[in-house]
Amino acid sequence: MTAQRAPLQPVKPSIDVDALCAKFTNKTAKIGIIGLGYVGLPLACAICTKDFHAVGFDIDESKIRKLRAGESYIGNIHNDKVSDFVKSGLLSPTSDFSKLSEVDAVILCVPTPLNKNREPDMTYVVKTVETVAKYLKRGQLIVLESTTYPGTTSDLMAPILENATGLKSGVDFFLAFSPEREDPGNAKFHTAIIPKIIGGDGAPALKLAQTMYDQFLAKTVAVSSTATAEAVKLTENVFRSVNIALVNELKVIYDAMGIDIWEVIDAAKTKPFGYMAFYPGPGLGGHCIPIDPFYLTWKAREYGITTKFIELAGEINLAMPRFVVNRLVEALDERFGKSMSASKILILGMAYKKNVADIRESPAFAVMDLLTARRAQIDFHDPHVDVVPPTREHAHYTGMASVALSPAMVAGYDAVVIVTDHDGVDYGMVAANARLVIDTRNALNGVTNRDNIVKA
Repeated sequence: MTAQRAPLQPVKPSIDVDALCAKFTNKTAKIGIIGLGYVGLPLACAICTKDFHAVGFDIDESKIRKLRAGESYIGNIHNDKVSDFVKSGLLSPTSDFSKLSEVDAVILCVPTPLNKNREPDMTYVVKTVETVAKYLKRGQLIVLESTTYPGTTSDLMAPILENATGLKSGVDFFLAFSPEREDPGNAKFHTAIIPKIIGGDGAPALKLAQTMYDQFLAKTVAVSSTATAEAVKLTENVFRSVNIALVNELKVIYDAMGIDIWEVIDAAKTKPFGYMAFYPGPGLGGHCIPIDPFYLTWKAREYGITTKFIELAGEINLAMPRFVVNRLVEALDERFGKSMSASKILILGMAYKKNVADIRESPAFAVMDLLTARRAQIDFHDPHVDVVPPTREHAHYTGMASVALSPAMVAGYDAVVIVTDHDGVDYGMVAANARLVIDTRNALNGVTNRDNIVKA
């Protein structure tokens, strides 16, 4: 087991915590956000909405230029909102990290991916914390929002900050963990109204962090430690991963029996108790659910514990793209006597979920990789993704552009595979013109002529 930092003992802070709290309650505090992506930018907007001055930090100069010009690169955040905040001086986007010394709180919203061995890659967190340490000042509040394993805040972040500065957490500066709960594309729930879990590295840190978040979020929920807060986020995403794996496995079983899993779920969810509907798909995507459970399995190994249930769920979800492609191979052979290498396939939807442009961990890539390995010719259409941006894992697709969707275009493919069910697609037109449709999202449920539709 790796060495862990001793629990923080109650000590008297060297700075008046009540005075620090007052800076948040009277809105004189300046708040820094590192990482202006799907988590950081909505958070910055929530802060500015309550008339706080937010300093947004990012190493991506293109993001900084767009924000300074009043342009948003996230779908549910409108340009006029960004423009108003920048013009009023409430939002200051910058790549100059020396300005960290000017803020009263620093909130870290940086990626926590997996490496090629599906183990936590803490590079972004470590480098960001090292940067924060260069400009750390007495009385600052440092909060990590990135999803990670229990112990990251106290055992990884605190030693870096303390060793680099000689300052002590809970005495000279304050450290907390508050997991992001963003759901991109969800019009019902947005940053300001989602309850916020907060764990502090000691009671003063918790008090200060909760006071800060209380000023611009509707509700905060305090827990006993940073490790508990870290575990809360992992539990939320493990819950989803396991239940999605369950319905994915049921889909495979019922498909073999000639039973429609979607009809089963629709009927089952009429039960008013003891059941919660989850839906199958071509695999998992996004920045949380495909990744976060593996943070827990990795950490559990330090304690000699195997997470069989969680790992099995991961295996099932990772196997779904192959199930989809196998169904496509069978359908092409049965209907047209055609091999994959002689087929032209349209992927409908590159984003990992409907109505967003986020392609992180999208199952579309896994499906495309399998099709490419079989030498199929592939294109994609996505109303939210014009061009595949540079990605570390899928560099060979960088620059691939979305094709236009028209009856003639659809008819020119041997099959259309619906990977993401965006609302802005005319599925009736697709069904009417496609030779074959592999529907992984039940997007064509309302289509009456189903001779050319295969659910997968």
